[in-house]
Amino acid sequence: MTMQTNFLPPEEQLELIKHGTVEFISDADFLKKLKKSFEKKKPLNIKLGADPSRPDIHIGHTVVINKLKTLQDLGHHIQFLIGDFTALIGDPSGKNTTRPILTREEIEANGKTYASQIFKILDPEKTEIVYNSSWLLKLTSIDFIKLSAKYTVAQMLERDDFTKRYKANVPISLHELMYPLCQGYDSVALKSDLELGGTDQKFNLLVGRELQSAYGVEQQCILTMPILEGLDGVNKMSKSLDNYIGVSENSKDMFGKTMRVSDELMYRYYELLTSMKPSELVQLKKDVQQGRKHPRDVKVELAKMLVTRFHSAAAGQAAVEEFNRIFSDKGMPDVIEEFKTTAQSIGLAPLMVQAGLATSNGEAGRLITGGGVQIDQQKVADAKLKLDLKTGDSMIIKAGKKKFIKIMVQ
Repeated sequence: MTMQTNFLPPEEQLELIKHGTVEFISDADFLKKLKKSFEKKKPLNIKLGADPSRPDIHIGHTVVINKLKTLQDLGHHIQFLIGDFTALIGDPSGKNTTRPILTREEIEANGKTYASQIFKILDPEKTEIVYNSSWLLKLTSIDFIKLSAKYTVAQMLERDDFTKRYKANVPISLHELMYPLCQGYDSVALKSDLELGGTDQKFNLLVGRELQSAYGVEQQCILTMPILEGLDGVNKMSKSLDNYIGVSENSKDMFGKTMRVSDELMYRYYELLTSMKPSELVQLKKDVQQGRKHPRDVKVELAKMLVTRFHSAAAGQAAVEEFNRIFSDKGMPDVIEEFKTTAQSIGLAPLMVQAGLATSNGEAGRLITGGGVQIDQQKVADAKLKLDLKTGDSMIIKAGKKKFIKIMVQ
């Protein structure tokens, strides 16, 4: 494979690659690889693995995929690994309990969605999709025993989550110890020069580095990226915590969810999800603090950028216009609290009480008959109105002049 013509000198490459990273092991070693690559006009093998444990990729995943795109633009060979074999084990990273094992059918269904979703960022013609079942399923039982002999139990217990569970007498299944070994063997099979991951993947990446040495393969360097907080601003973005923005979500939902991000957290999103330079981000914060820019407008721009990236420029502009029409022009707040409920048939008045819009059915009824209640901007006058809530439905209820709630039916 030959190098692309837009390849930069090694030192300049390294500067671009290091930007925004948490840890690089090590930049000196990788510079040597870059120099050798540049001289021989041969791209480096860059690996990023993802287990298809869920069908959707969210924007938290794109923090590291964006870095992969940088490496791709520099001319290197990208190997996006779908861990269809390791997903059968379940990655214990950051888990305080044994993770449920997925079925082969679930893994295959989820894996099919990954390839198309990453191409919202990566160039499909310059990206190699690989599945670790291609080599791990070929290993015999003897091969696995030899693989397990490359690492000790003591080394495994150096892993933070294993250590905590061991000290707390929380069970650690033997199959979980095999996960980092299998992921590490992926690096042996692919002869990767650099592996990327979130900070929670550092242990697994280091295992790959050690196993390469044990199998006589040149050691990979490892690069870790920050983990993006979810919409709650506390936990890392996760579908299971329902604090995520999926890259395949429609433009309206993607825009709306971004507008729910707090003013403080939006700067973190700018830092990790856009190409904004650190100096530009500092200036942006100053502009908001000194009143030259309104935080809502800055957040609108962030939402527009994300919709444009994952959909189109036209979709981004349309989302802004829709937001202005519905929220700004109608006097609705930028962020509306959500109330989650189940599918059911329920009166509007008791629903308002449950959602905290009224203290009693009587108060809710008076608000309704007095013309003070709207559902999706339409006035409601029937205090005895029944709502047939179905899974997936949503609506915005306004009570009085300032109370808003978004009903989400699960």
